[in-house]
Amino acid sequence: MSSPSPATPRIAIVGSGFSGIGMAIRLRQMGLESFTIYEAAGEIGGTWRDNTYPGAACDVPSHLYSFSFEPNPGWTRAYGPQAEIFAYLKHCIRKYGLERFVRCHARMKAARFDEARQVWQLEIEHGDKAHPAHASPLSSETVEADIVIAASGPLSRPALPQIAGLERFAGKLFHSARWDHDYPLEGKRVAVIGTGASAIQFVPKIQPRVAQLTLFQRTAPWIMPRPDKPVSARAQWCFKHLPFTQRLVRNAIYWQLESRAIGFVVNPKLTKYPMKFALSYLERRVKDPALRARLTPNYRLGCKRVLLSSDYYPALGQPNVEVVTNAIREIVADGVVTEDGVHHAADAIICGTGFQVNDVGAPFDVTGIGGADLGAQWLRDGPEAYLGTSVAGFPNFFMIIGPNTGLGHNSMIYMIESQVQYIAACLRELERRGARTMNLRPDVQQAFNERLQQDMQHSVWMSGCHSWYQTKSGKVTAIWPGFTFSFRKRTRRVRADEYRFAR
Repeated sequence: MSSPSPATPRIAIVGSGFSGIGMAIRLRQMGLESFTIYEAAGEIGGTWRDNTYPGAACDVPSHLYSFSFEPNPGWTRAYGPQAEIFAYLKHCIRKYGLERFVRCHARMKAARFDEARQVWQLEIEHGDKAHPAHASPLSSETVEADIVIAASGPLSRPALPQIAGLERFAGKLFHSARWDHDYPLEGKRVAVIGTGASAIQFVPKIQPRVAQLTLFQRTAPWIMPRPDKPVSARAQWCFKHLPFTQRLVRNAIYWQLESRAIGFVVNPKLTKYPMKFALSYLERRVKDPALRARLTPNYRLGCKRVLLSSDYYPALGQPNVEVVTNAIREIVADGVVTEDGVHHAADAIICGTGFQVNDVGAPFDVTGIGGADLGAQWLRDGPEAYLGTSVAGFPNFFMIIGPNTGLGHNSMIYMIESQVQYIAACLRELERRGARTMNLRPDVQQAFNERLQQDMQHSVWMSGCHSWYQTKSGKVTAIWPGFTFSFRKRTRRVRADEYRFAR
């Protein structure tokens, strides 16, 4: 196959969640159709395909959790449930004609840059790895691409806890992102490990169904009430027939959420006011002083992800629930043993332990100039990129929701659209120059990350706790230390002098 001209690059998009779909839509709007979306699973959707646990929903208000160019007037609730968000992504695939560009059961195994030919060699593994007994054997193929866009996101690899004896458990064991809906929870003794964003949603839903629920909590999260309510038929009619009303609501929500960054980034001392509110909420909902003490956080609000729930605290106060704060020593065949020697019997263990974000390599093997290994670099220094998008030494390789683009206060869709705009601008710059590749200058990446970490020092994320935002060394590599509109400004255009171009 002859190499295309720079104006018609072959583009590989890895992942079909919001990031991959948003990028694909922009490419079609640019008149580019020489792209393929590689999806490891059997259908599109990313996070909102995988997380089907009871109560799964977004913790960002619905009207802000959609593409700005494709509002959904039909949200039924203030906070969108998983099924509606998943349906919205399928709607976007259909409306923008992306079906023919998607290849499912196609897992990106490796991407290697061929310096001599200035193209990427991609190793694609085909087959249903999740259900090998019901699929044809895995096979591989190598394809070429001029541009690689990694859009698989940081919350795509479930993390099982590193606890001795986990493999010895004789009961049912699964991660919340791989929920086993065929397993009947009724009447079972269930152990839940983890108290993050997923657990606080599914715990209240399964509590009435199980005989005993034992919740193992390492750190008490800060929890605010979740002001969820149905969206009225009248409001839905207005949003559909008077679109400006939904735009007004969206803008109001955006600025309300964006104001939280003042306490997270500018002056963390301002978080004392929401902390007082959260503690008051805890006191109102949990009457047992001993339980309330176990559920009281011991770090500044915002240092870890702030969670939203109006039914979590009441569920923990039920007679069939026990909150255990002693560390887990080991898993045995019929339960969990804590450091104090107590055996907690369990028929099933559900891990609400989040995802592999830091202290792990790249989502697939990526080899750049001179054999540079992206995964090895990230394991050594912590994930780093420029604007979470470009990495020096890896020409024409872009990421969406890369390092330091996560948020603790606003909608990730806003960040995704900013990065899509930046990547589109990069492609236009390549075309304008008639260049084959663009490679970020190492000094640009270094200066950007040094300044980013300086800005991080005064943020709430460096106030003393340890969270999944950080590497084991304490370096915050997941969060953007600023306002989202400042990120939008930085990604609005490409500074060509920050890259080296090759024809």
